[in-house]
Amino acid sequence: MAGRKGQYPPELRERAVRLVAESRPDHGSEWEAMRSVAEKLGVGTTETVRKWVRRAEIDAGSRPGVSSQESSEVRRLRAENRELRRANETSHARWGQAAAVWSACSPVGKAMSSR
Repeated sequence: MAGRKGQYPPELRERAVRLVAESRPDHGSEWEAMRSVAEKLGVGTTETVRKWVRRAEIDAGSRPGVSSQESSEVRRLRAENRELRRANETSHARWGQAAAVWSACSPVGKAMSSR
């Protein structure tokens, strides 16, 4: 299951985070609790569980950082911005073509180009 994002179901991630919190007092350190949970649930590495725990803490507001919801909103807004810029460039190109045609076809444009 290693090698790609989203390989573990959200339910497993939530369970792992909950189990780390519950088993923390039974272990000498948080890392040991994470290692134990990773082994019990068959998660590839302890680091994976650590990342899930940190993300959950950020999302809950108990640790500073950008929440998943905020990060998702930023990605959505960046994509929207890219699309608007593309549409704007297309619009400018069309107006430039229209201006060139108008200049070549209108009496004013012909007079200006003959000077």
